[in-house]
Amino acid sequence: MRQKIRGCASQSRQQGCGYGCYAQLNPGLIAGIEGVDAVLGNDEKFDLHNYTRVAASPPPESTVVCVSEVAGFRTAHQACSLPSGYGGLRTRAFLKLQDGCDYGCAYCTIPLARGCSRSVSPDIILRQARMLAESGYREIVLTGVNTGDYRSGRTGFIELLRMLEEVDVPRIRISSLEPDIVTDELISLVAASRNIVPHFHLPLQSGSDRILGAMRRRYRTADYRERLFSAVERIEGCAVGADVMVGYPGESEEDFREMAHFIESLPLAYLHVFSCSVRPGTALAREVGRGERLEVDSQVASRRSALLKEVGERKSEEFRRRHVGRECRVLFEECRQGDSGKLRWSGYSRNYLPVSVEIPAGSESLAGRELRVAIVVAGLQLEGRLLS
Repeated sequence: MRQKIRGCASQSRQQGCGYGCYAQLNPGLIAGIEGVDAVLGNDEKFDLHNYTRVAASPPPESTVVCVSEVAGFRTAHQACSLPSGYGGLRTRAFLKLQDGCDYGCAYCTIPLARGCSRSVSPDIILRQARMLAESGYREIVLTGVNTGDYRSGRTGFIELLRMLEEVDVPRIRISSLEPDIVTDELISLVAASRNIVPHFHLPLQSGSDRILGAMRRRYRTADYRERLFSAVERIEGCAVGADVMVGYPGESEEDFREMAHFIESLPLAYLHVFSCSVRPGTALAREVGRGERLEVDSQVASRRSALLKEVGERKSEEFRRRHVGRECRVLFEECRQGDSGKLRWSGYSRNYLPVSVEIPAGSESLAGRELRVAIVVAGLQLEGRLLS
C-alpha cells in the first residue's frame, strides 16, 4: 500500500485507506473522497486481510467499506510499539491496555466511535511489556481511551500496575487518567514505586461545578482538588497536568471566573486549554439542538481561552523554576551541536520536564541512559550539569 489516508483527500488516485475514529463516524463521507480505496472502522482496521484487499493491483473499482456497529465491539485489540531495533534507537514505547469508554460525558463522541470499555488480557500486556524492555526501550507509556478503567477478569488497574512493576524497565509512565481513578491506593503505589514515574495527567475540563454537572463528569471541583493535592503532597516531585475546556454551551461569565479562580488555586505543572466543539450525535448536540443550551460566542470563547493559556504558562514557569538547585534523573534521547563545539543532549525528567546538558564533543553517547543532573537554569526547558 503506497499511501494511507485517515479521512483526508489524496492529491491523485493512489491506493489509500481511511481508518480510525473519523472513518468509524463518517464512512460515507470518506468513501467519497478521491484516492480512498477503502474505509475501515475501528474494529476492522486491525484485520490485515482488509489491507491486502486494498493493496491488490489494480485497485478496486469501488471503495471498499468495512465499518461495523460499535455495539458489536467486544475485543480490545492488542497494540504496542515495534521493538526498538526496527526504527533505530528508541527510548520510549507505548503499550495499549484498553479501548472504549463507559463514562458517557455529554460532549464526547468516544462511545460512538470506540464503543464500550474493554481491556487487553494481562498476560498479553506483560508479554508485550517484557518484549519492549528486552528490545532496549527505557520507558513504557501505558495508554488507552480510559486507561484507568482497565479491568480483565479479576485484574483491575492497580493489580496490573503491580504486575508491570516486575518488568525490568527503568520507567513506566501512565497516560491520561480520569480524576476518580486517582485513589489513595494508586497514590500510595506510585509514591513507593521504583519505576512508575511521578507524573499524572488529570483532565479537569471545567472548574465550575455547574458546568461539570452539565458535562456529566464524575467529580466536582472539591473532589478534583482533594485528589490533586493528595498526589503532589504524597508523591515526591509529582507533576500534575490538566486539560480544560472553555466555551461549553451555557458557560456564563460567572462560570468562567469560577473556573479561572479554581485553576489559579491548583499546583499544576501545565495546562492544556481547548475550546468546546459541539460534536454531532452527542448528548450535548441534542441539548443545543433543542435550545436547552446556548453556544458561547466564538470571540468570547477565544478571549477565555487566551486568559487561561496565560494562567497555564505561568503555572508551567513556576513549576520549572522550583527545580533550580535540585537534582533530577534525566532519560536522554536526542543530541545536537551546542555552543563552542560542545554537544547538547536533551531528555526528560521522571516528572516529564524537558532537560538539557552540554558535554564535550567526542564524549560517550548519552542516548537511552538515565543520569543524575543538577538543574541550574529554568527557561522554556531546564538546563543542568551532569552529576554522573
